[in-house]
Amino acid sequence: METQIHMPTAIIGVDGTVIKFRDSYECSDFSASLRYENERITLSVTPRHPMSFDELSVVGYADVTEEDRVFMNGYQSWTDSREMTINEKMTGIDHIPAAMVRKFNFDRYGDYALTRYSKNKGVFHGWTYAYVRRGDTFRLAGSVSERSGFTRIKLIADKKRIKLSRECQGAVYSEPFEAVDCALVTGSEEYVFSRWAEMTGAALTDGAPEQLRGYTSWYRHYQDISEEKLRHDNEALTASDMTADIFQIDDGYQTAVGDWLSIDKNKFPGGMKAAADRIHEAGLKAGLWLAPFVCEKTSALMEQHPDWLMKDENGSPLGAGCNWSGSFALDLSNNEVRDYLRKVFDTVLNKWGFDLVKLDFLYAACILPHNGKSRGQLMCEAMDFLRELCGKRLILGCGVPLGAAFGKVDYCRIGCDVGLDWNDSKLMQLTHRERVSTTNSILNSVFRRQLSKYFFRNDPDVFLLRSDNIKLSDRQRQSLAIINHLCGKVLFTSDDVSSYTERQKQLYERAKAFSGAKLLSADLTDGVLTLITRIGEKRLRIRIDTADGKLI
Repeated sequence: METQIHMPTAIIGVDGTVIKFRDSYECSDFSASLRYENERITLSVTPRHPMSFDELSVVGYADVTEEDRVFMNGYQSWTDSREMTINEKMTGIDHIPAAMVRKFNFDRYGDYALTRYSKNKGVFHGWTYAYVRRGDTFRLAGSVSERSGFTRIKLIADKKRIKLSRECQGAVYSEPFEAVDCALVTGSEEYVFSRWAEMTGAALTDGAPEQLRGYTSWYRHYQDISEEKLRHDNEALTASDMTADIFQIDDGYQTAVGDWLSIDKNKFPGGMKAAADRIHEAGLKAGLWLAPFVCEKTSALMEQHPDWLMKDENGSPLGAGCNWSGSFALDLSNNEVRDYLRKVFDTVLNKWGFDLVKLDFLYAACILPHNGKSRGQLMCEAMDFLRELCGKRLILGCGVPLGAAFGKVDYCRIGCDVGLDWNDSKLMQLTHRERVSTTNSILNSVFRRQLSKYFFRNDPDVFLLRSDNIKLSDRQRQSLAIINHLCGKVLFTSDDVSSYTERQKQLYERAKAFSGAKLLSADLTDGVLTLITRIGEKRLRIRIDTADGKLI
């Protein structure tokens, strides 16, 4: 297989006019050039005055056959992302009645407003990076930077056509910029990802532990947390034989999402500083969950500061999803919003003393392009802002378009939330790609595994070994724990570990052995996930039937 996109052609759309060229183009409004060398393709544009574009793309030919596996990175952390064959097709939300989409804001979680999903097999699209694998050889296309807008990669297998596009809706460009800037690399898995990372200049953050082990409250208590419940879980963790670095308090401590400094006194009468102090006294780092770019309908923030919210095309608050009492996106271009978040983070990190913040629902910063900026520009600037607020404190990113998080967060979720069952209900399986699913979480952990070495440390979400309040079978829990330890750097549980049976302790020790293993290859064929791993000098093959989660 060759690296090249054969006969690349630039496509620029301006005011309804489509311009195609091979090398360069010049007119009274702008000049542009297309370069393809040193495993990198670049479409550079120099506007002569502030300009908007309908399209900025490079298209060419790429050979893809039935023996290949195609990976397209999903829009954000939770979006399902796995290898596919050319006989499969991608599914958006077109099948969901429009009234239901509007009611539950399903279109806000992913890329459904950005791109059209084909009903045909072998038509795939993704964001930031994609690859075609034949055996052990990878052909990777990866965005070198998302700061001018997100990069969409589209592959039409039967036409052997690949298209690289800059998402530019709403953007006004007045300075020279790279309309398309992608690595195009062929070789081994290690070579293509290391070469792409080298071109981006992104790197893992300094000073963060290579691996985090510990506990998060979410899947045990959800929002029903309290000082008493967390004291029990903290004591159980520290008294156990489990290795732990951190104890994270998740959603539920605040009176409403968005009102981060308004603590539920019935749940936490001692306040959040006392909660962090107790965690520190146990010899653990303290983590706290926030969703800084949203607020819920019942929050005091929404009632008192309606001008802080983004507005949709009708002038109504911009919905960000259907979570809680309804969630809405904050306008980060409003200086009062930024000042509020500065106060929140200063309180959480410096006054309460938390060491890590898990920052969730981050995609809300870029649901709607505005102020002359594309979604990608807005997301990159939002991540810059979060890094500024946190300084050297640890960030665990979640619900974020991944390219904007490269080098900005210490750890990042690379899959959806796991469920208390294997694949959620049949009804939920018909909704959006960002739904709760243990199956999808495992597949994302496997097929986004390479990011952990170069851009941030992967968070595969929790493993659950308990037998109460859960529908996962023994085999499914074992599969989840093994995959998390094999592919993840954030190894959290959400169990009362004091209730573990000897069998559950054995499952934990068995899974823990895989945290030092190397995943040599992964393949998904006919619903069976096959992994070849090496622990020390020993090679192991793991096979998981993704239909029911059983190790086979």
